[in-house]
Amino acid sequence: MSTTAFLFPGQASQSVGMGKDLYESFELAKEYYHQADEIMGKPISKISFEGPMEKLTETHITQPAIFTLSVILFELMKQKHTTPGLVAGHSLGEYSALVAAGAFDFAEGLRLVKIRSQAMQAASEERPGTMAAIIGLEKQKVAEACSAAAGQGIVQPANYNSSGQIAISGEVDAVREAMEHAKELGARRAIELVVSGAFHSPLMNSAKKKMQEALESVEVRNTSIPVYVNVSAKAVTAGDELKKALIDQIDHPVLWIQTIEKMIQNGADRFYEVGPGTVLAGLMRRINREMECTNVSSYRDLAKLEG
Repeated sequence: MSTTAFLFPGQASQSVGMGKDLYESFELAKEYYHQADEIMGKPISKISFEGPMEKLTETHITQPAIFTLSVILFELMKQKHTTPGLVAGHSLGEYSALVAAGAFDFAEGLRLVKIRSQAMQAASEERPGTMAAIIGLEKQKVAEACSAAAGQGIVQPANYNSSGQIAISGEVDAVREAMEHAKELGARRAIELVVSGAFHSPLMNSAKKKMQEALESVEVRNTSIPVYVNVSAKAVTAGDELKKALIDQIDHPVLWIQTIEKMIQNGADRFYEVGPGTVLAGLMRRINREMECTNVSSYRDLAKLEG
C-alpha cells in the first residue's frame, strides 16, 4: 500500500508573487491571508504578492509568509482528497507540518510563528552571526572543520540537508574560519549564505527561551499522523514531545537527511513538497534519487492533482 508524505519548506523558499494566484482563485486562500494580516498586524499578503524581495526576506516577514502559504496549500490539497500519512517540515516548516497533523490550528500556529520569527530576528540583532553551505564534504569532516575553528568563536553544523550539502552556523569569524578548514579537508565549495542570523546554533538561545515561554500556555495536541521532528528524525505523535521538539529545534541542527531516510524506511513512497519553492524536492534528489518529490506551490500545481 502506498504511503504519502508531505514535506513543508522553511526559510529561503520565498519568492515575490507567491500565493497571489491562490488568493485570486480561492475564497479559502483569501480568508487565510486576511487572518494572517490581522494576526501579524502587518500586510503579509501584500508583501508576499508584491515584495520587495528585501522586505520579504526579513525573518519576521518570511516565516509567517511561508507558513501561511504552506497551510493554504495543504487545506486546498485536502479538498482534493490528497492527504498525508506522514509529515515533516524543514525548520520553520515543522509548524506547517504540525497544523497538517492536527497538533494545533492555523491561527494558533501563526501566533507561535509570529513569536518565533520576531524572537529569532531579535536574537540575530543581539548576537550577529552567519551561516555557510559546505558542499561535497562528509559530516565527520564538517564537524572537524567546525572544531578546528572553535578558537574564533561558536560554529556548528546546523542543517544536514543532503550527503553533499551541510550548512554550518555561528559567529561570523568562526564560520569563515570553518569554511577555510572545510576547503582544506576536501570540500568542493564553501559558500557563505545570505541570512539574517546564525540559525540552529547557540546564538539563538534568547529566541529559544522566548519560544519555551510562549509554548507553556499552548496546548499541542497528540496527533494521529506521525510528525518526523527535526531534532531527532523520529516519528512523534505525543503533544508534549512535539512541544519539546519545537523548543529544541531553535538551537539544534536540522537532521533532514535522517528524517527522509527514516520516512522511507517506514513506508513513505510518495512525497509532496507543500509550499513555495523547490528546495526540498532538490534535496530529495540528492538523498534518494529513486523517490520522486512533487512540488505543490501554485494554482497550476493544484490543478494537476486528482480529486
